[in-house]
Amino acid sequence: MQWKVMISAPYMQPVIDRFRALFTAHAIELIVPPVSERMEEAELMEWCGDIDGAICGDDRFSEKVLRSAPKLKVISKWGTGIDSIDRACCRKLNIVVCNTPNAFSEPVADSVIGYILCFARKLPRMNIDMHAGRWDKIPGRALRECTLGIVGVGNVGKAVASRAVGFGMKLIGSDPLQMPAEFLDKTRIRMVSIDELLLLADFVSLNCDLNPSSFHLIGSKAFSLMKPTAVIINTARGPIVDESALIDALAAQKIAGAALDVFEDEPLSADNPLCQMRNVMMAPHNANSSPEAWEHVHMNSIRNLIDELLKRDNI
Repeated sequence: MQWKVMISAPYMQPVIDRFRALFTAHAIELIVPPVSERMEEAELMEWCGDIDGAICGDDRFSEKVLRSAPKLKVISKWGTGIDSIDRACCRKLNIVVCNTPNAFSEPVADSVIGYILCFARKLPRMNIDMHAGRWDKIPGRALRECTLGIVGVGNVGKAVASRAVGFGMKLIGSDPLQMPAEFLDKTRIRMVSIDELLLLADFVSLNCDLNPSSFHLIGSKAFSLMKPTAVIINTARGPIVDESALIDALAAQKIAGAALDVFEDEPLSADNPLCQMRNVMMAPHNANSSPEAWEHVHMNSIRNLIDELLKRDNI
C-alpha cells in the first residue's frame, strides 16, 4: 500500500467496510482504532506515528500529536467543526485540514425547533404526568408569542431562522458579519448586540463556531441578563457555555430551562448535576442525525482525503 490512513470518525467506523474497496483502489491501508466519542491526545499518539492521513471526528489533534506524526499530510474532518485541530501548527507543518461546510445545517435546525416546541408547549412534562396518571393542564405559549434570539447567524443560524419564521416567531440575531439583504427581508430578523439579544429573547439558540472569542461566551453575566422565563439551546459546541455557570443559573431559577446537545466534556458524566434537573433536555451530541447528511459527509470526507494525498504526491 502507498499510504496509511487512520479512520477515527465514530460515525464512519460502523460502515467502513462499505468503502474499503475505494481505499484499496487508491493504495490506502486503513487502520481503525477503538473510539467511543473522540480520541484524546495520549490515545492519538499511540496510533499516529506512521500515518499519512486521517478521517477524524472531534479528536484532539494538538501540537504534540501533530509533531509526533512526521508523515501526516492531511486531516479530513468528518463534519464541519475543526476547533479540536491545532490549525496554526498544521500550517507550520504543511498538514492540510479539510472539512464539509454546511454539512448538518438542516437536521441541527430541526432539532432547535423541536426543543423550542417542547419547552413552549410543555410536551415532555405533560407526557410524563399523563403516564403517571396525573391530569394536569400546564400553561404553554404559542410560538408567535415568543422571541427567538440566534447567536451566530451562519448556515445553521439561517436555517433556524427560516424555520422559526413559519411559526410566526419574532427574530433577533447577533453576529459580527453583515447579513445578506435578502435574508433580512425574508425573515424580518433584527440584528442586535448579544447583550440586547439576551435581554429580549424567550429562547436563545447558540449556533456559532467555537473559537477563542466564543469560549464561555455564555456565562454568569449572560445568565444575569436573560429573562427568568427564558430557555437556552446549545446545539453548537459545549464550551460556548460555561457549564458551571449554567448549573448555577438553573438551580437559582435565573433562567427557566436549557436544551443541550453538546457539553464541555463528552460523553457527559452520569453524576453531572444537569442529569438531575427536570428543566433540562439533553441529547448525546446527536443533532446532526440524518442518513442523507451522513452519507454526504462520508463521501466528501473520503474525497477530501484522497484528493489531498494525490496532490501531495503530484499524481
